[in-house]
Amino acid sequence: MARPSSPRSAALRQTLAQEAARIMADEGVRDFLLAKRKAADRLGVDHSGHNIPTNREIEDALAAHQRLFGGPGYDEGLRRLRAAAVEAMRLFLEFDPRLVGPVLRGTAGADSPVNLHLFSDAPESVTIFMMGAGIPYEEANRRLRHADGRKVEYPVVRFVAGEVRIEATIFPAVELRQAPVSPVDGKPMKRANLKDVENLL
Repeated sequence: MARPSSPRSAALRQTLAQEAARIMADEGVRDFLLAKRKAADRLGVDHSGHNIPTNREIEDALAAHQRLFGGPGYDEGLRRLRAAAVEAMRLFLEFDPRLVGPVLRGTAGADSPVNLHLFSDAPESVTIFMMGAGIPYEEANRRLRHADGRKVEYPVVRFVAGEVRIEATIFPAVELRQAPVSPVDGKPMKRANLKDVENLL
């Protein structure tokens, strides 16, 4: 049975989470592990100690940091990113688009991309659609982990809408109800459909 943490230990975890969140917000660091290590170094704490916060604790601290220090400009920027997500989702409606990641969770920075999941048993149908619509894009791949431990590589299309970067990962249709796990907490990624995102606005 795990020993409950002391008030001092809990306070240190919170301080580390806040510092890691500040690093992610101010320095554009996206990797939780790197942010933890930088925060631990700056505060003189052992990286492997039990006082190191979880990704979820850091994300919660990041959301609080954005609300506290972002001001009206942050809210406006998040709304702009979500509005861009709505437009992109309407564009890709035939591919059952879902919004994921920081723009959905409310922790996005000003330069964060909008992350979408699209669904098609023929990934090339997405690129054919984009060529037909005259949208310049780049292709890439993304490796994602599933709850059963599998790591699967998926095709990605990247493009810019206005000044907003959009990154769309393409999944087989059957995986619409089988989300990969989140790097934040290891649980299935939260996905939002078009109506959900419109409601956020």
